[in-house]
Amino acid sequence: MGAAGTSSTAGCGGGEVGRFAVQVITGRWFSVYASFLIMVGAGATYLFGIYSKEIKASMGYDQSTLNLIGFFKDLGANVGVPAGLIAEVTPTWFVLLIGSALNFSGFFMIWLAVTGKIAQPKVWQMCAYICVGANSQNFANTGALVTSVKNFPESRGVMLGLLKGFVGLSGAIMTQIYLAVYGDDSKSLILLIGWFPAAISVVFVFTIRTMKVVRQPNELRVFYHFLYVSIALALFLMVVTILEKLYDFPRSAYAGSVTIVCALLFVPLVIAIREEFTLWNLQKQQENSISPTEIAIDKLHPVESTKPAELPPPPPSSSSSNQEDKSKSRSPSCFTTIFKKPPRGEDYTILQALLSIDMSILFFATLFGLGSALTAIDNLGQIGESLGYPNRTISSFVSLVSIWNFFGRVFAGFVSEALVAKWRFPRTLMLSLVLLLLCVGHLMIAFPIAGSVYVASVILGFAFGAQLTLLFTIISELFGLKYYSTLFNCGQLASPLGTYVLNVKITGMLYDNEALKELAKKGMTRSSVKELTCLGVRCYRKSFLILAAGTFLGALVSMVLVMRTRQFYKGDIYKKFREEAKPSEIDMVEATAGGR
Repeated sequence: MGAAGTSSTAGCGGGEVGRFAVQVITGRWFSVYASFLIMVGAGATYLFGIYSKEIKASMGYDQSTLNLIGFFKDLGANVGVPAGLIAEVTPTWFVLLIGSALNFSGFFMIWLAVTGKIAQPKVWQMCAYICVGANSQNFANTGALVTSVKNFPESRGVMLGLLKGFVGLSGAIMTQIYLAVYGDDSKSLILLIGWFPAAISVVFVFTIRTMKVVRQPNELRVFYHFLYVSIALALFLMVVTILEKLYDFPRSAYAGSVTIVCALLFVPLVIAIREEFTLWNLQKQQENSISPTEIAIDKLHPVESTKPAELPPPPPSSSSSNQEDKSKSRSPSCFTTIFKKPPRGEDYTILQALLSIDMSILFFATLFGLGSALTAIDNLGQIGESLGYPNRTISSFVSLVSIWNFFGRVFAGFVSEALVAKWRFPRTLMLSLVLLLLCVGHLMIAFPIAGSVYVASVILGFAFGAQLTLLFTIISELFGLKYYSTLFNCGQLASPLGTYVLNVKITGMLYDNEALKELAKKGMTRSSVKELTCLGVRCYRKSFLILAAGTFLGALVSMVLVMRTRQFYKGDIYKKFREEAKPSEIDMVEATAGGR
C-alpha cells in the first residue's frame, strides 16, 4: 500500500500533467481569466462614435434619426432583465451562448445594410438590429461578471473594477484590431464587432460557472497583479493613441501594436496558472501529510470504539409536526413581504429591492449620470466634426474615452474597496463625487477651447466607467447576492430612459435646429442635402448646458443615499461572507503549515 502511494506521487508524469491541466481549466482563476477576455468583447457598443458616421452617411439619416438608433443601442445594452431572469433558471453556458448568437445576428445585419449587400432597411429595422446586437453584452455581463462576483464575494469591488475595466478597454483594443486587419474602414469595424465577441464567448462557454467560495490568504495580492497588467495594457494603448495622432501609422505598425496587446492579454493567464500550481502543491502536501503509519494506528485503535453508541434522535411528536405544518401554511408570499424589508446587506427579494427608497434614489441619480455620459459619448464623433477635427483625431477621442473608461472602473473598484475597508468611507459618497466631476466634462464641451475636447474625453470616460463599477457594487452590498443576476441588470434600467430623453429629445433636436438655421442662412432647405450637418461651437452648447444641469441635480439627489447608508458603511459589510469562507480558509492554512 505504501509503495503504491509512493509510486503515485513520484515524479511529474504525463498523467499528473494532464490532471494539473484539468485543474487549471476547471479552476476559479482560469474562470477569472476567461471572464477578462469575455469582457474585452463586451464593450463594442462604446465604438458607436466611430461607425455611427458610416450609418448616417450610407443611410442618409439626419442627427435625430441617428440619435434614435443610438438610443436603441443603449436600450439594448442596458435592458438586461431578461438576461438576469434567464440566468436565475439556466446554467451559465446557456446564457453565454444566447449572448453570442444575439451579438453576431444583430451586428452582422447592420454590416449587410451599411455595405449595401441587402436592400436598405427601414429605420425601425435598423433600430431592432442594433438593439439585439447591443443586448448581447447583458448576457456576457450576467454570465461572466455576476458569476465572478459570486465566486469572490469579499473582493467584489475589486472584481467588478477589473472586469468592468476590461470592458472599458475593449473599445481601444478592438480599434487596434480593426485598423490592423481591415485598415481605416469603419464598415469593417461593424463586421469585427459582430464576430469577435461572439467567438470569445463560444470558446469559453463551459469555463465560467459558479464555484464554492474559498478565501485564499493571498487573494487580494493576486488581484493587484491582474491590476498591474491591465494598467500596463491601458498605458500602452494610450501611448499608441497619442502616436497615431502625431504620425501616420502603416498597416505593419498596427500589426505590431496588436501583437503587443495580445501578449499583454496572455499575462493574466500566466498568473492564473501560477495560482493554480500553488493550489496543486498545497493539495499534494495535504495528501502526503497523512502517512501510512497514521493509517495503521487508526486501524488498530479506532476512534469509534472509545465512544458510546449514539442513540437515534426521537421521532417528532404529533404536536411539533402540527406546529411545523402551521408555520409552513402561514409562510407569507413574496407580495406580502414587499414592504417588510430585511436589514441592508441581507438578501432582498427582487420586488423588495426594486420598490425600496434606496433603489429609487440610485435610479434617479443614474438617470442623469449614466444618461448624460452616454449621450456625450455617442455624440463624440459629431462633436469633433462640428468643431473641425479630422477623422483620425475623432478616433483618438473615442479611444481616449475607452482607455479612461477603464481607469475609472478600476479606480472606483480598487480605491473604493480600500476606502471602505480602512476608513469606512461610504461608496455612495464616491458616486456623488464622480457625478460632480462629470458636470465639469459637460461644461468643457459646452464652452470649448483649444484642446478642451481631449480633456473632456478623459473626464467623460473616467466618470462613466466609475459610475458603472460603483453602481453595481452598491447594489450587491445593499441588496445581497441571492438575486444579484436580476438586480444587477435592473440597476442600469435608468440609463436607456435617460439616454432617450437627453440624447434623442434634447441633444439631437437642438443639433438639427442649429443645422437647419445654417441651411436657412445659405438659402437652402432640408431636402437640398442628404446629410444634415452642423458646424460650429453653437451646435452642442445648449444641449450640454442641459446635461451639466441634470447631472448636478443627480449628484444632489445621490447625497440623500449617502445620508441613508452612512451607518451601514460604518459596520463590517463583509462579515457574513468572511464567516462562510472561514472553514475553507482554515483548511488551506493547515495544508500550508503541514507542507512546511
